[in-house]
Amino acid sequence: MAVDRRARGAAVEAAARAHLRKAGLVDVAANANYRGGELDLVMLDRSGRDGGTLVFVEVRYRRDPRFGGGAASVDAGKRRKLVLAAQMFLLTHRQYADAPCRFDVVEADGDPDAPRLHWLRDAFRGDDV
Repeated sequence: MAVDRRARGAAVEAAARAHLRKAGLVDVAANANYRGGELDLVMLDRSGRDGGTLVFVEVRYRRDPRFGGGAASVDAGKRRKLVLAAQMFLLTHRQYADAPCRFDVVEADGDPDAPRLHWLRDAFRGDDV
């Protein structure tokens, strides 16, 4: 069961990464683990005028969206963990210390090998937690 869950998670994260790359984002890191939290994807969005926004992406999979979308599962506790992990990432990757940052969520449902994806840009703010 745990192996299936990991494989499903890896497949969904790969689909989300491909979707974001297609939209122009650039890979920075994946599955960055820090005490208290993990960052599924860290990407750079160069589409704005600021030269690049560092994007911390939480990927949430639900087999059936009728039981609540993935974004709904990113509650206040999860947001705090993501912000803490992002702060740790910035401390260990000083080249991004002055970059604007945002938190996105990619909701996924359906077949994990070909999930339906819904990208929520700027899903929450670090100063909101």
